[in-house]
Amino acid sequence: MRIALAQINSKLGDFTGNSEKILSYTVRAKEKHADLVVFPEAALFGYHPVDLLERPSVVKAQEETLVKLHKSIPKEIGVLVGAIVRNPSREGKRYWNAAVFLEKGKKPKVFAKQLLPTYDVFDESRHIEPGKVADNIFRFKKKRILVTICEDIWAWPLSKNPWYARYGSNPLKKIKSKDVDLVVNLSASPFTEMKFDNRRLVTRATVAHFKTPMVYVNMVGGQDELIFDGGSFALNKRGEVQAQSVRFSEDLNLYDLKAEVGGMREPVREPLECVRQSLVLGLRDFVDKSGFEKVHLGLSGGIDSALVACLATDALGPSKVKALYLPGPFSSKESQKWSAKLAENLGIELFEISIMDSYKKTLSEFEKTFGAKEFSVTNENLQARLRGLFLMAYSNQNRSMLLGTSNKSELAVGYSTLYGDMIGGLMPIGDLLKTQVFDLSRHYNKEAEVIPVEIIERPPSAELRADQLDQDSLPPYDQLDKTIQKLVLGFQPAKTPSEKEILNLMIKSEFKRWQSPPILKVSDHAFGRGRRFPVAHSSFY
Repeated sequence: MRIALAQINSKLGDFTGNSEKILSYTVRAKEKHADLVVFPEAALFGYHPVDLLERPSVVKAQEETLVKLHKSIPKEIGVLVGAIVRNPSREGKRYWNAAVFLEKGKKPKVFAKQLLPTYDVFDESRHIEPGKVADNIFRFKKKRILVTICEDIWAWPLSKNPWYARYGSNPLKKIKSKDVDLVVNLSASPFTEMKFDNRRLVTRATVAHFKTPMVYVNMVGGQDELIFDGGSFALNKRGEVQAQSVRFSEDLNLYDLKAEVGGMREPVREPLECVRQSLVLGLRDFVDKSGFEKVHLGLSGGIDSALVACLATDALGPSKVKALYLPGPFSSKESQKWSAKLAENLGIELFEISIMDSYKKTLSEFEKTFGAKEFSVTNENLQARLRGLFLMAYSNQNRSMLLGTSNKSELAVGYSTLYGDMIGGLMPIGDLLKTQVFDLSRHYNKEAEVIPVEIIERPPSAELRADQLDQDSLPPYDQLDKTIQKLVLGFQPAKTPSEKEILNLMIKSEFKRWQSPPILKVSDHAFGRGRRFPVAHSSFY
């Protein structure tokens, strides 16, 4: 049997577009003499639909598209495609997250996902009823094929697999190995730094249990804050990789089950390059799938905005990225100089609009009513919000998406201005700690100076007051980032006075993060939909 791994980028809710892509890949797979083509989880619907499933008409439209797709597929090839289907039982939730097997002229076979993730950004059981993996075996080309969907293979008790403890038992252990000749997994597994290696662990554990080959097909592309990195692969019954697809782009790969031969692409593994490519992919798809064609950002002469400008240029091309330099009363000449140099290096257009007159006039009007007081955070935030005013005005006039430039360290402790530097349609580096921002910026300069080295080497400053430095208000970033890693990603308690102070700042600034733009997720625990802390509470433990 020859199996095609169809690693595609689906658009949530674009059933016609997704169906056309599925059909196109199926035709290509048949031309390559594939017997079976496997698509990712929810490839027809897009992943994840979350509360779109509250609208039955949406699922009905997808099911109608599935019927048309079935009629359109060529003869003599089997198609396994991920879709959302109605639960045939009247008990439980309305839908199944399913894999549907299609053959020309034959009745579809439907296989439901059993393990439904409810951690971090996932909440599948909100609308999805679990199936039973043991029922997901069918015969095709004299092979008994077990169909699993993403999480179904993640319940192995492996030391580097932190997810297994979420499930009381592993449903795969209840299936006898003698009943299975091939395991197939349809996935929509988002990118994180450790996910590539963890997928190898759980698939090899699956292969070891069944003593059969396995094909793993993962979605690629961005959807809201999630980034799917692809990297589909096939293992022989000894757990050896026999086919490997690319990461961060679509791919059609082949695996010959009998000959144990498949296409071997070299996947990106270098950590910083993986993060760069994931953010570029996530940014590109977020803009495109939201209906925008161009973006802009405030360029400050600092490292955060410089990195966002680089990512945006990589994602969309220089002609679709504009930058605004908005000097105020405390902006330095160096900031203007290095912003201009960066824009020149990237080939993006840079506009300069001073906020000086606006700041003086607004402050004067404010003080007429409330009286003049010593310079304070009020003055600082006024500058940030005036910059936000200009940036959003440009967005309205040009139908351009504004990119925020805050990083995870700043968002953690509230070192940002609500309705100022926190505005925008997307926060591309909101899941990067400040130390990671520096590392990725240096990575950009690995072969040539893209970001002026002075931007990387200068001490970080918001330039909202005279001689201001970030370190005047915050612990050193290396210390701050270690604490954020411990508290946010490690779920550990704060012990030292410094850790307790940072935790206090985190809790007090939760209301800001609730109002942040979506954040591209590249870590195991990002701020945003996957971290649901209350705003009004008094827990400082």
